[in-house]
Amino acid sequence: MSTSEPIGLPDAPELGAHALPAGTYDGKVVFITGGGTGLGRAIATEFARLGASIVVASRKPEHLEQADEAMADLGAPALTVQCDIREPDSVAAAFDAAVAAFGLPDVLINNAAANFPIPAEDMSPNAWRTVVDITLNGTYFCAREFARRHLDANTPGSIVNVGATYAWTGGPGFAHSAAAKAGVKNMVETLAVEWGPYGIQVNGLVPGLMPHEDMTDDIKGNLARTNDKDACQPALRVGRPRELGWAATFLASPYARFISGHTLVVDGANWQRRSLTQPEIVTVRDQMGKGPFEL
Repeated sequence: MSTSEPIGLPDAPELGAHALPAGTYDGKVVFITGGGTGLGRAIATEFARLGASIVVASRKPEHLEQADEAMADLGAPALTVQCDIREPDSVAAAFDAAVAAFGLPDVLINNAAANFPIPAEDMSPNAWRTVVDITLNGTYFCAREFARRHLDANTPGSIVNVGATYAWTGGPGFAHSAAAKAGVKNMVETLAVEWGPYGIQVNGLVPGLMPHEDMTDDIKGNLARTNDKDACQPALRVGRPRELGWAATFLASPYARFISGHTLVVDGANWQRRSLTQPEIVTVRDQMGKGPFEL
């Protein structure tokens, strides 16, 4: 008699494996916001491995330096450009630089976002505005600039907006980001319909827990309070950043042309997890190790 022991989902292929045929993005230009660190860099890496010329836009010079180094290690044609996606003029200037270097980008990856855990009652109005301005408004400003240029040139293009599962479920401890990401998800669904007739597909891509060295200290601190991260996932493992990169290269590829208005979640089904028994409620303040609220 056989026994079924939990074994989890198989691990990802090694770094350097291709999800698509070699050369899929030869002659293509991919513009990535926030592509110098973390998951953004993982996405940029996979497009570069498939032959794309990479444009990385970031507000922070140190992140652009990291992008330069990563793309140089791959031998990929690359441009890094300083850009504050909250400012439409800065976005337009970044696209001008991309066009001058490589031509009109074929793919836009809206990865840049702002986020930090905080109880909603402790959040300042400025903190709320900043996260929404970067995550929601910045995503729209970049998508708008990309689309207007393609409409003017009468050429097709592909947009992938990086989202979060709490766009569906809400995100206690992340009220600002959850609200902004809900707007990003709706933007995917809306713009896919508006711009589809002009040859522009718009999709979303949502990562699960994919630890990486560039996570902020406050998020690392929250993760440190989870003893065994693998055991907390239905897959019995966390994700690998390269898995998000492979998904992004597929969504923007010729093999996904009839996929538009869809948000793909790459998290091993963790966001759909439900329990037969309900644990006791632990407030966000207690989860974060904060004391009682005081005015």
